[in-house]
Amino acid sequence: NAIVTETDMEQLTGYYISAADLEKDITAIRPQLEALEPGTPVMIDVKNIKGELFYDSAASEYRSGTISSKTMTELLKYLNAGNFYTIARMPALRDFNFGLNNVEFGLPTRGGYLWVDSSYCYWLNPANSGAQTFIMQQLSEIKGMGFDEVVYTEFRFPYTDQIIFEGDKDQAIADAADKLATVCANDRFCLSFTGTDADFPLPQGNSRLYMENVAAANAATLAQQTGIADTAVHLAFLTDLHDTRFDAFCVLRPLSGAH
Repeated sequence: NAIVTETDMEQLTGYYISAADLEKDITAIRPQLEALEPGTPVMIDVKNIKGELFYDSAASEYRSGTISSKTMTELLKYLNAGNFYTIARMPALRDFNFGLNNVEFGLPTRGGYLWVDSSYCYWLNPANSGAQTFIMQQLSEIKGMGFDEVVYTEFRFPYTDQIIFEGDKDQAIADAADKLATVCANDRFCLSFTGTDADFPLPQGNSRLYMENVAAANAATLAQQTGIADTAVHLAFLTDLHDTRFDAFCVLRPLSGAH
């Protein structure tokens, strides 16, 4: 189970900005931003499953065709000036462009070709050192941009029996998460993950488990199942509901609901 050490992390109550929000000019979301108290936690999507980044990067050449890096620059400038707690959310092992151009880092099938999901996206092998280096490069970049936390989605094996993988998949995910945590050693940066079940192997230290699409009535039971020592700080829910049963944990809601 995911047991984390006690740290100086705090409980979060804030908002998230989706890729759809970023496709608008920043002036479209400024009223909601200005409604927030300085220091409010704000999560921002910074990458899509195609591997396209929403900011200028030295680690990757791929940029979104619908989201301007200028929008991200202006948004971060505003949030950093107000001392907001900023969180970057990005896919980890699901990356079409990087997978396409680095076949040796992907997950092969028994037929000898690279596995692709129903959205025509390639997935990276979490045990592959090249894939790990790529993710760590982007992590270092996110830290350098001034973010306080990163949340990785798709940090898992795809749900299929068609891929070939030698070894224990659960252990491979845990080892990869631990290796990423070494990039964050000796600072207060928070390395977090979106989990699809309660036993995601959080690394030791500053880390959170984020969960989506959870009914408020199930939140407390799920929290017990995680094995997390301090669920008020290390467990977060993403929801558009204002049910008070989420208030015992970290919770982020859509920016559109801010007023």
